[in-house]
Amino acid sequence: MSDAIGFIGLGVMGEPICRNLIRKSGRKVLAFDLAAGPLARIAAEGATPAGSLTELVQGSETIFLCLPSVKHVLSVFEGLLPAARSGQTVIDLGTSDVAMTRDFAGRLAEKGALWIDAPIARTRQAAQDGTLSVMVGATPEQFAAIAPLIRHFATDVTLCGGTGAGQVTKILNNMVLFETVNALAEAVAIARHSGVEPKLLLETLSKGSADSFALRNHGLKAILPDEFPLRAFSTEYALKDLTYALSLGAQAGLNLRGASLIREIFEEAIGKGMGDAYFPVIARLIDPPRSAG
Repeated sequence: MSDAIGFIGLGVMGEPICRNLIRKSGRKVLAFDLAAGPLARIAAEGATPAGSLTELVQGSETIFLCLPSVKHVLSVFEGLLPAARSGQTVIDLGTSDVAMTRDFAGRLAEKGALWIDAPIARTRQAAQDGTLSVMVGATPEQFAAIAPLIRHFATDVTLCGGTGAGQVTKILNNMVLFETVNALAEAVAIARHSGVEPKLLLETLSKGSADSFALRNHGLKAILPDEFPLRAFSTEYALKDLTYALSLGAQAGLNLRGASLIREIFEEAIGKGMGDAYFPVIARLIDPPRSAG
């Protein structure tokens, strides 16, 4: 069997991840995306565009998915399942429903193939630099086989447990991130109205116990300059991931009051037309920007 890599989904994160695999893996990379632009850019880097999902599956040993939502993952899964064969490994880099992940793994196992959840964390810049964090749900043996490939685009690759454990860990990562970003937005708003320069506040907090990845990235680079681009992790996507966390909490009989509040905040932001903006835009609900003049 060919050792070619298949890559499906060349979006904001997928394109740079695929580029790192082309440059570092030493393997043939087949790529598939419905958008012509990123597919052409990746082809210029040395990838082979696949004419169809089936063509990619037939020509690949290991297949990466980097898709924006469960809807897209489900559609691709139903398309690749008929062509899947024994010995193949499908690695989902997105954040997906845990029960669906385990169902996919079971259905592929019937064909002798593997479905491994390996959701990615960190920023678009990290994807470009090859410094992502990846949380993997797999057996130790499966992890040992795929980790070298993942390390072409990630500096932290963690085995979190069996199938679905990567998704659980990533979902909880995002839940904590969302709650932290809201706290940062509140702190910046209070500082601004209380005579403390917000930039000084965040830089000072970064030197103490309130320091965090969220502060140094979402706080300093989005909330402070009031910049919330559209081609980034949107409020709609954030709400999707938070819903997974709340679902896991409900299944465990837990009362997640903080996460429930963030859900209300996200829903309010979406209701006010901020659904496509980078999710730290929730800062504008706390302290709306003042119009010039």
